[in-house]
Formats: sequence, structure tokens, C-alpha cells
Amino acid sequence: MMISANLAFILLAGIAAAGAAYALLYPYLTGAARLEKRQKMVGLDRRRSVSPAIVADSLRRGQVADSLKALDERQKRINRPTLEMRIAQAGLTWSKERFYVVSAAIGAALAFAAFMATGDWRIAAALGFVGGLGAPRWMLSFLKKRRINRFLTELPNGVEVILRGLKSGLPLGDCIRIVANEAQEPVKSEFRKIVEEQTVGIPLAEAAGKLYERMPVSEANFFGIVIAIQSKAGGSLSDALGNLSKVLRDRKKMKQKIQALSMEAKASASIIGALPLITIGAISYTSPSYMELMWNTGIGRALLVLSAAWMLTGILVMRKMINFDF
Repeated sequence: MMISANLAFILLAGIAAAGAAYALLYPYLTGAARLEKRQKMVGLDRRRSVSPAIVADSLRRGQVADSLKALDERQKRINRPTLEMRIAQAGLTWSKERFYVVSAAIGAALAFAAFMATGDWRIAAALGFVGGLGAPRWMLSFLKKRRINRFLTELPNGVEVILRGLKSGLPLGDCIRIVANEAQEPVKSEFRKIVEEQTVGIPLAEAAGKLYERMPVSEANFFGIVIAIQSKAGGSLSDALGNLSKVLRDRKKMKQKIQALSMEAKASASIIGALPLITIGAISYTSPSYMELMWNTGIGRALLVLSAAWMLTGILVMRKMINFDF
């Protein structure tokens, strides 16, 4: 039994050694190692024989990818704008300190007026808080929205001017200067900033890309992307701007069409939102004693506050349903 066990062990050890040797020597016996080495040399020769045009095209594609990555990072920053960016987007030249001073002045004025009118410091504090924090930021949002609407109205005309200038043989910089001098506000001032940044040494693609930071709309982003890709990859800028001009005008038409179709819903929402106020006013005028319980009792005032909260919720929901982002 010991002899047969030793023979089995020797046999297994021999088979294992033969298998290891076979695995190590097989590539050299079959020529696979030489084939692999020859393929590497052929691949090296192919890389050496790549034409300069292919190398330049690869570099150009890499530059375009870097530009798109930078634009994506800029988009993330624009989604969370700082106070300075919000002030610039509203078209104001205020500093951050001046904005804080104006906010404090508005809050103090509202608090003083409320205290003089009601004599209740709680109402005065609430109005002062709203006036100091809510009103100035609402003002920035209102000015920003109004300025963006004016910008979107005039931007297709500015792009059309640049396109016609390029087709007539003018350089891109001169075409942008024409828009900066002849266009309507705020396109005029925004393109003037592009010219000023280019004058101090900032590349045109980077200066055009900053337009999206001051005007956070897709149309401004389209313009910056077209200029950036053309400066990195080349190509016909007139064709790209022609397509951009068509896209801008089509988006404008679609926006106006949607606004026209949604006017009925907006009118209905306005009537529904104003109907409770009109009813309260009519009842108070015709039957004052009937409404006195709502004003003079604690339960009545609580019901009024609850009803106002529900009405505000309904108005905000209807506003969300009838407003569309483009």
C-alpha cells in the first residue's frame, strides 16, 4: 500500500511538473511569443506613421471636449449664483454692501410704518423681516426676469447682424462691435462687455462664454458654445450662426405660441384667485354685521388665516401649472 501511494504521488507530481513546463514553453514552441512581439512592432510602426492631420484632428477633439467640460462646470456654478451674480443679472451696478444697506433701509421703513399704523411690535417685526429679506430679493428676481425677456427679444437680431457681417467679409470681432454699438439694450451692453474683455486680452471664446453667467438662459449658452467650438475646432462660423439664428427665432415663436395658448388658463386662475376676496368685500359691504364674527373673534381670525394659507397654496399650484420653462 505504501508503494502504490508513493507511485501515485510521484505520478501526480510528474503530471503537475509537465503541465507547468508545457504552459511556460508553449508560446516559444508555437511561435506565439514571436508573433506577439512582431505585432507590437507593427503597432509601433503604425503609430509612428500616423499623419499630422490625424494627430491635429485628435488634438482638436480633445480641445473641444475640454471646452464642453468647462461649460458644464460653469453651468453648475450658475445654478447656484452668488449675490454679486444676481445683482449683475438684474442689470444693477450695486456692490454687495450697498445691497445690504438698501435691504436694511427697506426693512426699517416698513417696520416703522407698520408700528405707527397698528401699534403692535409683532406686526412691525414681521413686516420688517419681510421687507429686509424678501422684498429686495423679489426686486432682484423681477428686474432679472424683465431684463432677460428684453434680451431674448433682441438677441436673434444681434446674431443676424453678426451673420450678415461675416457673409460680407467682416471679421467676427468687428461684427460683435457693430452689435455693441447699434443693438438695443440689454444686448448692446452685454456685447460691449464682450468687446471690453477681448480688448484687455481675454480670448473671444472665453468672453462670449461669460455672457451665459450674466444672462442665464439657453440662448446665451448656445451663442457661447458656438463661438467656443468654432475657435477650437474651426469650421464655417457663418453656417453655425445661421443655424443658431434659426433656432433662436423658432424658440421665440414657440414661446409666444405657448403664452398665447396659456392665456385662458391664466385668466381662469386670476378669476378663481380673486373670487374669495371679491366675495368677502361684497359681504362686508352689504352685511357688515354678518362678517364681524370673522374679524372680532379668535376662531374667526384663525379661520381667516387658515383660509388665506389654503388660498395661497392653491394660487401657487395654479401658477406652477400655467408657467412653462423654455
